[in-house]
Amino acid sequence: MSESLSADRPSALLLAAGADREGESRGLGISTIAFKVSTPTPSDPFILENTFLAKGGPARHLHYDQDEWFYVLEGEFQFEVGAERFRLQPGDSLLAPRRVPHVWAFEGSARGRILVAFFPAGKMEAFFREVTKANAMPPQDPGIWRVHDMELLGPPLPVE
Repeated sequence: MSESLSADRPSALLLAAGADREGESRGLGISTIAFKVSTPTPSDPFILENTFLAKGGPARHLHYDQDEWFYVLEGEFQFEVGAERFRLQPGDSLLAPRRVPHVWAFEGSARGRILVAFFPAGKMEAFFREVTKANAMPPQDPGIWRVHDMELLGPPLPVE
């Protein structure tokens, strides 16, 4: 075993679609999330898979210290990053840089799946552990967002 690998960390980790790294079920009301790459080190990336069963998405917000990258696996999503609008389909990706307001929503008619990566992880894993306890989209409480180094800026995108 090399010096850089520890007995606590495998050299590879295979996870099936929808599977959570820790084998847990995490709900956000209209969607579920599965932790794919998580770490105890806030300077490393954090990646999750978000599966939507209904239309909608999170509130408009910004991250003080994280760039947020999206990769659409299934379905159609609309995004606003700063003043720009985007419509993403499977295979499309988008980067929302730190400190830039953004909001997004699933708008498909069936199921939607998207990978979301945070660079660095910061407090994002803790945020999702907290908000999934209620099995609802993150609350419109600015305090919960601020304690996790984000700013709540407005409501979710309206979807028809």
